[in-house]
Order: sequence, then C-alpha cells, then structure tokens
Amino acid sequence: MLVWIIFIVGILIFLALDLGVFNRTPHIISTKEASIWTAIWVTTSFLFSGVIYWIYSNGIVDNVDNLTPSNATIKYITGYLIELSLSVDNIFVIAVIFTSFKIPLKYQHRVLFWGILGAIVFRALMIFFGVMLINKFSFTTYIFGAFLIFTAYKMLISKEEEKFNPKKSFIYRQIRKIIPITSHMQGEKFFIKLKHINAATPLFVTLVIIEFTDILFAIDSVPAILAITADPFLVFSSNIFAILGLRSMYFFLSNMLERFSYLKYSLIAILSFVGVKLILVHHFKFPEWVSLVYIALALTIGIVVSLKLSEKEENK
Repeated sequence: MLVWIIFIVGILIFLALDLGVFNRTPHIISTKEASIWTAIWVTTSFLFSGVIYWIYSNGIVDNVDNLTPSNATIKYITGYLIELSLSVDNIFVIAVIFTSFKIPLKYQHRVLFWGILGAIVFRALMIFFGVMLINKFSFTTYIFGAFLIFTAYKMLISKEEEKFNPKKSFIYRQIRKIIPITSHMQGEKFFIKLKHINAATPLFVTLVIIEFTDILFAIDSVPAILAITADPFLVFSSNIFAILGLRSMYFFLSNMLERFSYLKYSLIAILSFVGVKLILVHHFKFPEWVSLVYIALALTIGIVVSLKLSEKEENK
C-alpha cells in the first residue's frame, strides 16, 4: 500500500500547487504555456515507466499477474497511449461544452481542474470494479470486448453533422430541475445569490456536464486498458497520467482541433484491436510488443494523415 499512498499523495500535492500557485490568478492559457505543460506531462508520463520498472524489479507493489519488470513497463506505456488517444476524443466534446455555455478562456482552467479531480475519483472506482469483475468472472472479457467493438462501429458510422448539444442533454435538464440556473457570471464563482436564492452559474453547469461526459468516456477507456492489463496499479497510474495531461493538451489543441479530424479512424482501429484482444484473451495471447507497436503506429498514422490532408485543404 505504501506505493499507492506515495503515488496518490504526490498527485494531490501537484494538484494543490497547480491551483494554489501556478494558476492562483485566473488567466488565459496561451498556446506556448499549454505546449510547455503538455511536453512536461508527456515526458513525466514516459519517465514514470522507469519507476514502474524499478517498482516491479524490487517487488515493492503487489504483482497480482506475476509480471516481469519489462512486461509491466510495456503494459504501462501501452495503457498510457490508449488513454492518451481516447482523451483526444474527450477534448472535442469539452470544446463544444465550453463554446455552448460561452465560458471565458480565463475561467476554463478552473472548470477543468475540478473536473479532473472528480474524474480521478470516478476512474478509481470504475477501475476497482472493472478489475474485480474480470478477476471474479472471466466471461466479462467477452462483454467488454464486444462493447468496445460496438463502440468502434458506432464511431465509424456516425456522421459529422451529428453535433453534441450540451443544452439539450439529459444532464442539463436534470440540473435545471434541481437548482435554479443563471446565465450571469461573477468571476470564477460556481454559485451566486439572486433575490434570496442561490443559482448555479454557467461554470458549475459546465463542470457537471464535463464530469458526466468523462464518466461516459471512461466506460470506453477503462475496458480498453483492461484489455492490456488487469494489474490495478498499472491501470490506475496510466489513467491518471493521461487525465492530468488532459488540461494542458486541451489548451494546446483547442485552436487546431479541426486539423486532427482523421484521428477518429485511429481511435476506431485501437478500440477494434483491444476489443478483439479481450475476446481472445482466454484462447490466444498477443505478445506485449505487438499491442504497443500497433497502438503507437495507429496513433502516428492518424496524426500524420490528419496534418497532411488539412495542410492540403488549407492550400486550396
């Protein structure tokens, strides 16, 4: 448990520094600042693979699957790449939500901070129950695998014009039933007092919708990483690093999301692969390097093709 405690305390310390020191005063996150933080988080995430190797070499964490240090490291990196690729899809939806509620750029970081804090808690719960289900009921791998393939199919046939409208969502309608909502904002407050009643500001409504949206995305991402490993620490740590890097990645990519429109097909390929992997897990085991190479290749091809084609369209 010591490794778990140190890891979680480390994350909480950084989050406290993030809100209390680095972003104490609300400000617009520039592309340069976002790119620096994105590079820091991606670099830190990959460097942590060295920590994973050391932990599993010395038997410091409970090695439930008897993984070798090399296999544990590969599984961590593969899991991180899966979570990173799926989080890009999340960024598109976050951008739509912020635009819909007209959230000023300087307050978006605060919403994402609390959203990510909630996401960590919900992901931890989903990982715990997901690992428990796979370990207790082996047939759940077929259910998770089929679900991921179905999700990939839905992404493939979905049309571009099918836009997500947060103000017509089920969550927004339920919030309006529970608490009064105002379109006015007072700085970065989530609630304000209007004529003797407390009303939720667009910041709070946005936070709740983003939180529930992340839960929906986790329904895809948690089974996807469980196709790589059911080791709780590997699943949790790779998830957390992907989530922590999500904010800076959002500000880095928000102005050029349209340039990555073909990345959707990379996600379809990744979800299909891990779905098949889960279904076949009791009959055939893919070598660890195959999963890593396939996912890295699918991501690279998606990024390169998106940038090349968007460049051609701009030059027309």
